Amino acid sequence: MVADVRRLERHEWERYRAVRLAMLLDEPDAYGSTFGREVAFDEATWRERLGQAVFVAEQDDGLPLGSATLLRLEGKDPEIVAMWVAGHARGAGTADALVDACRVEAVRGGADLVRLHVMIANPRAVAFYTRLGFAFDGGCGDVPGCSRMVWEAIPEVPAR
Repeated sequence: MVADVRRLERHEWERYRAVRLAMLLDEPDAYGSTFGREVAFDEATWRERLGQAVFVAEQDDGLPLGSATLLRLEGKDPEIVAMWVAGHARGAGTADALVDACRVEAVRGGADLVRLHVMIANPRAVAFYTRLGFAFDGGCGDVPGCSRMVWEAIPEVPAR
C-alpha cells in the first residue's frame, strides 16, 4: 500500500498541518497535544516544526497514510515522536517504512541509536517496535505507563 515515504519540506506546511490535525483527531489520547490547541497554530509555527525531520507515507495519488517525526534536540539522542498510521493503512507496512525512514535519517546524521516512548498498555505498539529491534532501556516517559525503547545501529563489518 505504501507508495512513497518522504521528508516534508518547510514549504509543505499546509500538508503537514492537515496530516498532524488528522492524527490528533484520529488518536486524541496518543499525543502530548490536542486538536484544539494545534488548529490555532499560525503558518510560522507549522514551518518551524518542519525544521525537524517529518516524514509522510503516501499512496500513489498523494493520500497520506501516516507520519513520523525524528526529533533531534541539542545534546540528546534522536527520538521518533508523533508516529501515526491511518486506520485503513495499518498492518500494511506503513509503520515499518516510517520507522525505517527515521532510522536512516538518524544514522546519516551520525547517530548510532534512536529512542522512542511507548505506552505499555498498547501491546500492539510494543510488539511492533520489538519486532523492529527496539528494546526497553529502563527509561520512562513523562506520563504514567510510558516507557522508553532504544534501537542501536549495527556497525558495518568491513569486507575482507
